[in-house]
Amino acid sequence: MPRFRVAVTDFINDDLSTERDVLGDIADITAYDAYTEADLAGKIDAADAVMIYHNLELTRTTIGRLTNCKLIVRCGVGFDNVDHRYARERGIPVGNVPDYGTEEVADSAIGLMLAMTRGINFLNNRLQRKVGTWMYTPVAPLRRLRGRVFGVIGLGRIGAAAALRAKALGMDVAFYDPLKPDGYDKAIGVRRVEKLDDLLRQSFVLSVHCPLTPDTKNIVDARALSLMPDGSYLVNTARGATVDAAAIPAAVRSGKLAGAAIDVLPFEPPPDDHPLLAAWRDPADPCHDRVIVNPHSAFYSEEGLLDMRVKGAQACRRALLGEPLRNVVN
Repeated sequence: MPRFRVAVTDFINDDLSTERDVLGDIADITAYDAYTEADLAGKIDAADAVMIYHNLELTRTTIGRLTNCKLIVRCGVGFDNVDHRYARERGIPVGNVPDYGTEEVADSAIGLMLAMTRGINFLNNRLQRKVGTWMYTPVAPLRRLRGRVFGVIGLGRIGAAAALRAKALGMDVAFYDPLKPDGYDKAIGVRRVEKLDDLLRQSFVLSVHCPLTPDTKNIVDARALSLMPDGSYLVNTARGATVDAAAIPAAVRSGKLAGAAIDVLPFEPPPDDHPLLAAWRDPADPCHDRVIVNPHSAFYSEEGLLDMRVKGAQACRRALLGEPLRNVVN
């Protein structure tokens, strides 16, 4: 039987031993380590399966050239960087790996929250710059977390995991998710809020965990931030374009936000002149001590990275062998 061809478009550029452990008996695997769709031109057209991560988009330009493809698998949770609707028109299923980094992203969201709300990041930054005194007072006033509202946008797998962690800290967990069936609030012991504005008005910490869709693009923008309590905190470990990051500096300078922690941005790496980064890098700007920026790393642990690769490869194997597919998003 002829061997299949599997293309790994981006992000992975090592020896592919993980993928070969799953697929090596039936397929040849090539990693392209691309950063733009143009880098793939003429290279993956004949692939029998495509594994894509998050460094580029796969649009109809490329999908339209695929002649043998039985599956495009987004090796991660979000799949907004694949034109899955057009892929369906072409008869190509698109899948994702929805469970690879649940623990890691939830842990990161809570870790980022604690680094802000306990003054850890603020005080560390100032001590490194030898600003102020060896005292807690520069970060005062901080508030006890127990009983304060941890607001969740999107109660999916990661949102629910973060909610349970916040609940374990004694926080009052509330969520907004119009697509979530009734009963999950009772199942995990959190509160449902029917309107986003109501969640915003009561959230001491707002943590974003929704997918990126036309409805959730910039779901947290300047208007949304204006509704939050003075001195509140924002965490985004979801998709970059769910939050208008350019609105954050003004909210921090005004005191509306006491801090923001951003793991994801719409374009990665972002341009140097991005308004948030420009403010964050300026020691004279309040954002310097009150904003945390990470390089889309909330998902990462060695175990999580292995899960992502193995489960993506397993999805390809099922498709190549004609077995029932799981986690098809289109």
